Amino acid sequence: MNQTNARLITVGMAEWKHTKAPSCLRTCGLGSCVGIVLYEEQQKVAALAHIMLPDSSLARNKAIKRSKFADTAVEDMITYFIKSGCLKRRIKAKIAGGAQMFSVSTSHNVMKIGARNIVAVEAVLKQHSIPVIARDVGGHKGRTITFHVSSSDLHVKTLQQGEAVI
Repeated sequence: MNQTNARLITVGMAEWKHTKAPSCLRTCGLGSCVGIVLYEEQQKVAALAHIMLPDSSLARNKAIKRSKFADTAVEDMITYFIKSGCLKRRIKAKIAGGAQMFSVSTSHNVMKIGARNIVAVEAVLKQHSIPVIARDVGGHKGRTITFHVSSSDLHVKTLQQGEAVI
């Protein structure tokens, strides 16, 4: 991060946070979890969620942490953008994560949480007509992502593979 006056905001697991340029948003430890960046380029506004699970209907306890799930985290992020004066049609997305971190000897999808998270994230974004501009998903390695609001660049650092900008 080399931008003057840029503040780095760290997003923890099962959290989402928002900011404006010139700040940056970062989340670490994306294994099977998916990082969802929503941004609006004209107003230089962005939000980043570190989701753990695909669907809030899976929650046993109805007093859920909404940012833990793809469906409710995206809903809350969109609400923030609209309340901030952004037009929904200008919101774009970039996503990363959803790795299969452990060997699974079954074909049963329950154990393939990374793939299920990717499908859920893309489905909820499609449901809201939010285009996914870039993705770095799947594989077997963890990721750290940093979104630079000023440039709309998502820096994806993958273990043992270096960094890419998408």
